[in-house]
Amino acid sequence: MNFITKRLHVFSVGMAMFSMFFGAGNVVFPLLVGQLTQDKSLYALLGLVITAVGVPFTGLFGMTLFDGDYRAFFNRLGKGPGTVIALLIMGLIGPFGAIPRCITLSYSTLKMFFGSTALLPFSILACLLIYVLTVRKNRIMEILGYVLTPFLLISLAVIIIKGIFIHPEVAINENISNFSAFTHGLLSGYHTMDLLGAFFFCSVVIESLKQVSNRSNLALHHNAFLASIVGASLLALVYVGMSLVAALHSVSLADASPDVILGTIALNVLGPYAGIITCVTVALACLTTAIALSTVFAEYLHLDIFQDKISYNSSLIATLVATFVISTLEFNGIVAFLAPIVQLLYPCLLVLSIANIAYKLWGFQSVKMPVAVTFALSLIISLL
Repeated sequence: MNFITKRLHVFSVGMAMFSMFFGAGNVVFPLLVGQLTQDKSLYALLGLVITAVGVPFTGLFGMTLFDGDYRAFFNRLGKGPGTVIALLIMGLIGPFGAIPRCITLSYSTLKMFFGSTALLPFSILACLLIYVLTVRKNRIMEILGYVLTPFLLISLAVIIIKGIFIHPEVAINENISNFSAFTHGLLSGYHTMDLLGAFFFCSVVIESLKQVSNRSNLALHHNAFLASIVGASLLALVYVGMSLVAALHSVSLADASPDVILGTIALNVLGPYAGIITCVTVALACLTTAIALSTVFAEYLHLDIFQDKISYNSSLIATLVATFVISTLEFNGIVAFLAPIVQLLYPCLLVLSIANIAYKLWGFQSVKMPVAVTFALSLIISLL
């Protein structure tokens, strides 16, 4: 490949990084930040970008230094702790966190336009649909991915542009300081859970970048860094845009719960018909994300945990049963359930990522002590 072709390939990998990190659920928390911080949203955005963009890509870069081998990455803490952490992370991005959150967000978004269907039958139907499309490895996932992601991005771009230039007077929130807004954005970034996904996305990124890295580790790491800049920049732009739109329309969002903020903004900015199309797209994007995560977790159970002793089909059924149970908590209940876990786990995983990067680049050996101290501090803060 010539230089231009290689750079185009790296750019396409950066776009793929953005697509892997970006799910419809990631829109909710930037919107919520803008809705709550209002005129202080710029301070909140600074905190949000640190934890929702900077931290995940730090983890992703750390994993590239380990060639995407999450076992080697986590086992620097010891084989036992490493296995437990990997299982915990997979559970959180699987049936005990991200998958049911996708289903409940899809439900809340569609419910705004299509009546008062109860969550229970919707969740059962969603789990059955996920099972059918996952167990047969249907190509519909690939087709939906190619269609839905561009359409979702176009819809969000229209909402952002129109929402910024056509808006009511900005509300002033006198009950929150600039620093409080910053810390709120910082903590809100944890809820995207993108750092957790980064550890398991990395192997896909590395395989793609090896094509243009001439078997050189230095070139591979350089290309991974360039691709990360592309992906991180796109992610930050969407987060900033959605937060600003929510801040500018915060008065009309005063009574909107987190799971219907996007639908409310789409309705206000685009009107009822275009709003319906956008919300259906968001709901389908949630379900396709749930399908992909279900496949990943079921294969993890099948191969890594049960060592091929339990079939993939049985692992998938177990995944979806757990997903259904957690989905009955509804979107807000799932967020409340996950909040203390991610706030305790995120700082530890960030320190682990930094320590592992320092180990690979400069031979820094210490890892257990920094992570243990971070865990202790996080636990104390969470109990205060």
